[in-house]
Amino acid sequence: MRPSDEATTWIVISKDYEIHPEATSYLTALASREDASVNTLRSYAGRVALYLSYCAEIGICWAAPTVVQLAQFLHWLVDEPLPARSQRVLAEPRHRSKKTANAIMTTTCQFLRHCSLHGWVAAELIALLTEPRLLHHMPTGYNAGEDDQYRTVRARKLKFKVAISGYEYLTDEQILRIIDLTCHSRDRFLVTLLAETGVRIGEALGLRREDMHLLSNSATLGCRTVGPHIHVRRRQNSNGALAKSRQPRSVPVSDSLVGLYADYQWEREAVPEAASCDMTFVNLFRGPLGSPMKYQATYDLFARLAKRAGFATRPHMFRHSAATRWIRQGKQRHVVQDLLGHVSEQSMEIYLHASDQEKRDAVTAVSEMRRAAQR
Repeated sequence: MRPSDEATTWIVISKDYEIHPEATSYLTALASREDASVNTLRSYAGRVALYLSYCAEIGICWAAPTVVQLAQFLHWLVDEPLPARSQRVLAEPRHRSKKTANAIMTTTCQFLRHCSLHGWVAAELIALLTEPRLLHHMPTGYNAGEDDQYRTVRARKLKFKVAISGYEYLTDEQILRIIDLTCHSRDRFLVTLLAETGVRIGEALGLRREDMHLLSNSATLGCRTVGPHIHVRRRQNSNGALAKSRQPRSVPVSDSLVGLYADYQWEREAVPEAASCDMTFVNLFRGPLGSPMKYQATYDLFARLAKRAGFATRPHMFRHSAATRWIRQGKQRHVVQDLLGHVSEQSMEIYLHASDQEKRDAVTAVSEMRRAAQR
């Protein structure tokens, strides 16, 4: 935790508690990016530490591995069982998925590339990690150049082939079920906020009381936005919450959500320690009382809700659910894009898919038309 701004920083140390300078340099460079969240830094730090630990255990130089040794590391990631969560519980060994192994290898290659820029890793190794690949199917909006000169890109060699999974979302009935299962006004307000506005969990946890413009007219607050709404702003927060989008935006909310917020304020006022905290979501039932809620506490909450409900429930699924609902209701793409805070139109592509019922309705319509023509 930096004393200057209370932002969380990450370093990599050896088993002898010595700082690894090259890994720390990489994480420092990553932290300097405006779109790097605390979760990203924590995840990347663990991946780099895992690679360095593997090299130390196997007895190879982390800065001069061969491509074969890196390929062996990739396979080790899925073959090596994960540590048991509890010594008292006898369970089947857990293994990383190929998708997770690919993510770790991606970070490893980025780390080695960073080190190459500083002369710590040979440039020849970095050149061997990728190969030219022709784009047969280009993403929407991709400019291949007048002579297709950008149609050939450099693709990473070391990765498993994995099926592209669709994004997960919840039905309206499932969302109502989760809301009914909440035990506290704060949690009910949080779940409904995610479902109704589609904000990311980092954006929700980064909200401050000054962002909650829940009156019909906010002119007295110096805000010209009409109707109840929240403001999503990117800034450093002591709980590590960070809005992904650099562009601030306002998101309208319903009167019912305003009522849930009022219920939450009654619950919050019963905890004196929360009075001085400007963050919207704070700890009310576990210590440290009154401090801003962190990612882990929120994920634990959703894990408990998922266990009670009997189906997977994660914060980001509510964002996908909101986007899916808006698209299927016929809301214009630019409206949904603005609500979600997406900068690129390409980010909207995952939501533009047909549901099973929509596909069945289309086939049924064609069948009915054919039968009508035969009469």
